[in-house]
Amino acid sequence: MSKSPATREFARRERPLSPHLTVYRPPITMTMSIVHRITGGALYFGTLLVALWLMAAASSQSTFDAVNWAFGSWLGRLVLFGYTWALMHHMLGGVRHLIWDTGTGLEKNTASRIAWATLAGSIVLTLLIWIAGYMARGA
Repeated sequence: MSKSPATREFARRERPLSPHLTVYRPPITMTMSIVHRITGGALYFGTLLVALWLMAAASSQSTFDAVNWAFGSWLGRLVLFGYTWALMHHMLGGVRHLIWDTGTGLEKNTASRIAWATLAGSIVLTLLIWIAGYMARGA
């Protein structure tokens, strides 16, 4: 049984290759935009932790001690460190978008430099905040 000419031609044509992650490297501006959205979502979770800490402070001493113990554990400190970074990154991403809203920095190279500065700035600010926090505690 022979295939029709239309079926044979369809079988010979190769489908175009779409730009998926193995072919296409996302630009830094796109990556930072995605991370900005993720950090915005993470801030909801982190703000719930801040609210939990404030509610514990307003309740009994034993509740406050339990929450402080949890936040003082290695996992708690890791979560708080991540929250601090998410806060700084989201803030700087907002400043980046504010700059772009003025029509400044939209050129490809400038936008890429601002995106890299957002990432570097968030890391530096997070480290400075934690260093200042440990210095203030005397630890």
